Amino acid sequence: MDMLTLRHVKKRFGEKQVLRDVTFSVPEHTIFGFVGQNGAGKTTTMKMILGLLEPEGGEIKVCGETVHYGTARTNRLIGYLPDVPEFYSYMTPSEYLRFCGEIAGMSGKEAKSRAKELLELVGLAEETRKIRGFSRGMKQRLGIAQALFHRPGLLICDEPTSALDPVGRKEILDILMAVKEETTVLFSTHILADVERICDEVAFLHRGEIVLRGTMEEVRKIHGDTGYEIETEYSADAERLRRYLRGRGTEDGRCRAKENEIETEYQKEAEQLQIYLKESGAESGRHKTTGSKAEGVSPGQKASPSEIISCPDKITAEEALAYILEHRIPLRRFEKREAALESLFMEVVGK
Repeated sequence: MDMLTLRHVKKRFGEKQVLRDVTFSVPEHTIFGFVGQNGAGKTTTMKMILGLLEPEGGEIKVCGETVHYGTARTNRLIGYLPDVPEFYSYMTPSEYLRFCGEIAGMSGKEAKSRAKELLELVGLAEETRKIRGFSRGMKQRLGIAQALFHRPGLLICDEPTSALDPVGRKEILDILMAVKEETTVLFSTHILADVERICDEVAFLHRGEIVLRGTMEEVRKIHGDTGYEIETEYSADAERLRRYLRGRGTEDGRCRAKENEIETEYQKEAEQLQIYLKESGAESGRHKTTGSKAEGVSPGQKASPSEIISCPDKITAEEALAYILEHRIPLRRFEKREAALESLFMEVVGK
């Protein structure tokens, strides 16, 4: 079941066409990343979902009910967290949430119970200070509690982590992960690392249109340049591999040597390397080179500067692996590499 559906939604402000043809749906009990640059139209879209702006075309449905501009009927199904939530600063968090419950028609007992439950969820159960003394992150957490108070089917979060420090961001993301079983989350953001961490599906909004949409796995398969990374134990061995690859011909990008890593696109050879790693005991290796710093590297084995070298086109991954095995090069790591969401976003928006 889809909790939210937009079909061919359009919006113009004067001469500026903000949304041209926005179509996407958000499945129940998922965290859906709504990604776009600043000014892409994300907040405009959310205000139309809330019935606060009138679309010039298209249709919006929440839990199967059509959203109508100027009415709040479908908003009983929605919880909303703006990017900068506002509160009565002279209240404590418990007082404020109970006040919200009373406005919603709850009994005093029910409001008190729900306030306690949600304050525990967002980590503010022991907080007795007035809201005026809260940090930005604490206010965001209280805002999530307020948005969830009436048990909505859809929680809309408008860039909730954009102005938070790393600790505050982690707290918000952990809470959103925790509430996924209770509700569906539309997570608007331009912080792609946050999307990669918590989202099940994602849509990229660019120039008023959805230019890419799917599950995280689907998006990476469509646009991702996946491969495998093999990390050597010593930087000197990485240099040997670089020299070997350079001597094999022209570049075709099928595999690359990066710093003290070799990357390949072949699953079969990857499996062979995994077997070798286990047999050689390299998985419990003692040294690692990162960037230009070497940690625990033996004397004379100085770390190399960071660089990427394309594998010559006449060399196969099998040949590279044969070289590694023949020269008994100790390995530290072998893992599949997936394209970063940031690179995918830059690709589809043409940057």
